[in-house]
Amino acid sequence: MKRRNFVNGMTAVAAAVAGPTPLAPAAPRVGMSDVARLHQRFTDIIASDHRHGGQPSIEQEAARLAEEALRLQGSGGASQRVRANLYATAASFRSSAMWAAIDGRRFGDARNHWREACQLAELSGDQAIKFRIWSHAGTMFRHQGRPAEAAAANDVARSLGLVRRDPLFASLGLARHAAIHAAANERKAVRRAFGQAEEAMERANRGDVRPVWMTAFYDRAELDSLALSAYLALGDWATAEAHGHRCLAGLRPHMHRSRAITTARLARAQLEQHEVEAAVATAMRVSADAATAHPRVVGMLDIFGRRLAELSPCSSHTDVWWEFAATMKGHTR
Repeated sequence: MKRRNFVNGMTAVAAAVAGPTPLAPAAPRVGMSDVARLHQRFTDIIASDHRHGGQPSIEQEAARLAEEALRLQGSGGASQRVRANLYATAASFRSSAMWAAIDGRRFGDARNHWREACQLAELSGDQAIKFRIWSHAGTMFRHQGRPAEAAAANDVARSLGLVRRDPLFASLGLARHAAIHAAANERKAVRRAFGQAEEAMERANRGDVRPVWMTAFYDRAELDSLALSAYLALGDWATAEAHGHRCLAGLRPHMHRSRAITTARLARAQLEQHEVEAAVATAMRVSADAATAHPRVVGMLDIFGRRLAELSPCSSHTDVWWEFAATMKGHTR
């Protein structure tokens, strides 16, 4: 008994001298301030997209930031709310990478980003980002000339509860569906869907809080932009031209990419009505950076030039256009 008491006593003394057993360092806590920092980067991506559009650098940066958001998930403790926001933010970045690839006509890359974005959006439970992803998928298929798949993808976006609650989301879904109807040459459906989109936009409460990607671009001018695209696809040149003028009058100053696309489309609508002088003057207003670096705009102006040569091969205005186009391309070399 004495020996056991002695040993126990010595053990207690040794423990006291050594001090308490050191604890493993606590994992850093991830909070909403980290989410807010990423949200600011997302705002920067949106701004860059509206200025330049379709560039691989935007796609790559958005994909990198999506991975950064996911790394935060594993870097420390976080509440369920923070984790859901991190997944939603990662999905937002992936959807921007997807859109940049669509805008740049890199459809294989866009599909890869789409798959990643869908998974992240499901983990987040965020219906707004789900809407954006599936709505973008509809646009991707429409640009690829696959209207049935475009309609199916856009239907997924339009089936979300958010669309029933917020008329602005309903309006965007309907406007994009109208453009899909045009790709399928469904004239009556185009007019009906645009009418419904306008009515939904009028019901929307402008004071509601919405994601930055939505508030940064969707308004009456964007609705007219989609109508311009749709009526061009239908060959209704006069209606397309009217929507083009309305769009340009309403575009906000930061919408540089949209202004270039709308201007190129408007020039085509004027040309198809044999308004050659006006069409050339309009086409020459497309910004030089978009006319030489944005894949969609470059393609539109190439088609414009070919149609100009077909419709008015001997016109002095045609000569002016080719001289202008050659000078513009020369400045980019």
